[in-house]
Amino acid sequence: MATYTLTKTRQIAGVWEGVLTGAGSDAPELRVTHQGAPVPGLSLQHDPAKSQWHVGVPIPAELISDGIQTFVISDASGHTLASFALLSGEALAEDIRAEVDLLRAELDLLKSAFRAHCNDRA
Repeated sequence: MATYTLTKTRQIAGVWEGVLTGAGSDAPELRVTHQGAPVPGLSLQHDPAKSQWHVGVPIPAELISDGIQTFVISDASGHTLASFALLSGEALAEDIRAEVDLLRAELDLLKSAFRAHCNDRA
């Protein structure tokens, strides 16, 4: 299993951007989810000079709404490489919903990893 490192570079014009290292020259298999559902449009561009991949995640307008919206980027094995959240609408400074949403995203990943582990052992 490859060890990837995904580092955010910026978020601009509705696109989250980052740099992935550790993937070599073969295109890595990444996925983006929002509340457990896949988010389409992930783009990868290889930079052979630096042995890295530029990752772009367009944020669909229909997923932007009041509250906090959490997106999780993971590899084919379900390992979380990065996550980002969008906050809009009412100020949530004292609202625990933001933390609960992040915990739910992590719990979904843990459940997925546990199920995969159980299936491998069966």
